[in-house]
Amino acid sequence: MRNLEQQITQYAAYHRDRRNIATHFFGVPMIVFSVVLALSPFAVNGVNVALLALAMAAVYYIFLDVALGTAMLIFLFVCYLISIYLNAKIGHTGVVMGLAVALFVIGWIIQFIGHKYEGMKPAFTDDIMGLIIGPLFIMTEVFFALGLKAGLKKYVEDRVGPTLAARNGAPIGPAGSSHA
Repeated sequence: MRNLEQQITQYAAYHRDRRNIATHFFGVPMIVFSVVLALSPFAVNGVNVALLALAMAAVYYIFLDVALGTAMLIFLFVCYLISIYLNAKIGHTGVVMGLAVALFVIGWIIQFIGHKYEGMKPAFTDDIMGLIIGPLFIMTEVFFALGLKAGLKKYVEDRVGPTLAARNGAPIGPAGSSHA
């Protein structure tokens, strides 16, 4: 199993264009929320399916990194609370599912627009783990923006280069190399 550094670096290789990353700040949370919302009306043996799914994801994220995993747990739990509220407020599973599907589709459209900027296909097309790592990558980018996890940022950039204003499909490489 790959560690945090390897997982984030693999994902980052497909995400070096700032415009793509910006779209992911909207699309990824929208997709994550839509999945939580879609699962939240259902329970198995009295346990909410959304709560079970987010607990499993959070355990994996915490296994990779305690600080990032804890931040993800908080984010996922907020998604869960909002989904429970919406389910109670809307009161009709079909409407909730329609909303979840709409958010899911819009989130993916936003993602694909970002990858058009990047000039690269989405990471999950080469590694299905990209679907799980995507939300963690966004949280990692939040940490980087706050000046946290500098060692991880250096590790990633030493392998796939810095984030660029506009990649447009340009090859990536270690920091200091030419990024045409």
